[in-house]
Amino acid sequence: MTERSPDTSRLQATTEIGRTAHAASIHTHLTHHRQPLRMSLEGRFDAETGVVRVGNDARQRYHDSRGYGYPLEGNEIALAPVEAAHLLYRGDLDAVVDDATGDRLDFQAFANREPGTDFGVRFLVYADLRERGFYLSPAAEPWVDDPPGGAVDFAVFPRGKGPGDGEIAYALRIIGERTDVPASSLAEGVLAVVDEESEITYFEVTESEPTGSTATTLPSGVDATLLADRVVLWEPPIDLYEDAFYGQPLEGREYERPTLQCSLLEAAYLARRDVIDLEFGAVRERGREVEGERFDRRLRVYTELREREIVPKTGYKFGADFRTYAEVESVAELGHSELLVRVHPAGAVFEPRDLALDVRLAHGVRKTMVFALVERDDGATPAESDIEWWSIERLTP
Repeated sequence: MTERSPDTSRLQATTEIGRTAHAASIHTHLTHHRQPLRMSLEGRFDAETGVVRVGNDARQRYHDSRGYGYPLEGNEIALAPVEAAHLLYRGDLDAVVDDATGDRLDFQAFANREPGTDFGVRFLVYADLRERGFYLSPAAEPWVDDPPGGAVDFAVFPRGKGPGDGEIAYALRIIGERTDVPASSLAEGVLAVVDEESEITYFEVTESEPTGSTATTLPSGVDATLLADRVVLWEPPIDLYEDAFYGQPLEGREYERPTLQCSLLEAAYLARRDVIDLEFGAVRERGREVEGERFDRRLRVYTELREREIVPKTGYKFGADFRTYAEVESVAELGHSELLVRVHPAGAVFEPRDLALDVRLAHGVRKTMVFALVERDDGATPAESDIEWWSIERLTP
């Protein structure tokens, strides 16, 4: 037997590898040509209507399977500028042709034109929610059959659902951090705020109705003295403090029958109900001297909270008007407060930075931030319809 040299063996092995690779290349080439090729698509932007129209198989490719746009005739669909931009960004749409100029626009060129109102912040939020697995459409017909009302930019659908399923998870409003928010524009849904570094914070906005179950029986004719900025109650019934949580004992924790120091808000509420022997008007006037126009507004909210069997106490330590307890059985067994309440006139205008600060602080101390918007400030007996209650909390979609 003739022995092969090492060089001959290596040559034969290399030849076999080459034949195998060549055969694999032919197989891949033939297989590739047997597979159907997907046609690249372009859209046409009509500035007058504000939509991008895409034809060919766009309905199946983009709308039916992925929730973009709304159907036109045949397989054509119409896209909002932000939807078209997202498809360009992903490389799923080759270009958008401007009908007016004939310019063929890629993502950069299209985005540079900022098509549509607040395009920049809307695109950032749209892309973020798409990345999180949500389908969303402009909150308008014909994208959505029954769009949410108010200042809403997008309807966000539950994961796994789209515009044709008739279910909306969030009514979404989008603003930049320098865009003020009028209190009158608050509506249930989600507020997305885009800051100067393009980071997004989501807030859930809910119209709330605070309720409690602190039932109290109030005495009458308690001896009281009006001081510069508070009221002292001399020898009140002990349960006025221990069960109803009015005031703070002058003696601290060591008392048999406390002498109570009450805020002007507490005293005005008690005076109106003849619990103390001071004229309501005198206490209210002192409150106006000390706080100005805020006093009447805060008194309306304090009164409404007490009427709802909620115990409001000062929220000064938390930068709020009140912290509240829904159920107080006794001060000795007092739990944690649940809400922080900020009182504003109904015509207030919020800066997003202030909203973020209030909500972050409340979240950090495990409470919910509630904004009480007061329609009237004349100190009259409050009516429920005069106060709107809005809770705002951080949300992770």
